[in-house]
Amino acid sequence: MAEQPSPSSMTRLITKNVDRKCVDDIVGFFQWVGISSNIPENMSTKDFYSNIVGSHLKVHQIQRGRVTCLFSVKPAVVNFYGGVHGGAVGAVAERMAIACARTVMAEDKQIFLAELSISYLYAAPANSELIIDASVSKTGKTVTVVAIDFKFKESGKVCYSCHATFFNMPVSKL
Repeated sequence: MAEQPSPSSMTRLITKNVDRKCVDDIVGFFQWVGISSNIPENMSTKDFYSNIVGSHLKVHQIQRGRVTCLFSVKPAVVNFYGGVHGGAVGAVAERMAIACARTVMAEDKQIFLAELSISYLYAAPANSELIIDASVSKTGKTVTVVAIDFKFKESGKVCYSCHATFFNMPVSKL
């Protein structure tokens, strides 16, 4: 595995129209949130992030056009500010959308994610429990759309709202 240069050893390219104090503030912010941190060796395995995210997800209900899961917010998926990391929300939303879309299509039909939009309404803090509901909004010959809502288990309040659009690929006629 090739060693990556540390941020301090890299040359910074800064355009002339950016104030030096602004640049220093931005670099300081990145260092404050750990951008220069080394990744531990045990976290360098293939698809490590998906394994972390997936291990916090538990299937609750599967119906045609609808999938519901429970998500435990553990420290491994919490960001620097104490809420679920946006990347974790995206990874879970994508998995939920794929699973939900699969409930309404032929097994041999290929799909691929064309768009994923996420509205971050409230931060879900560490140790909270979320209910994630995914439901097919539209399915047709070429497109399937899935809506995904992340809700606090205790209050039912929506904290993240997502929409995924998939292109449905025709089955090969070989």
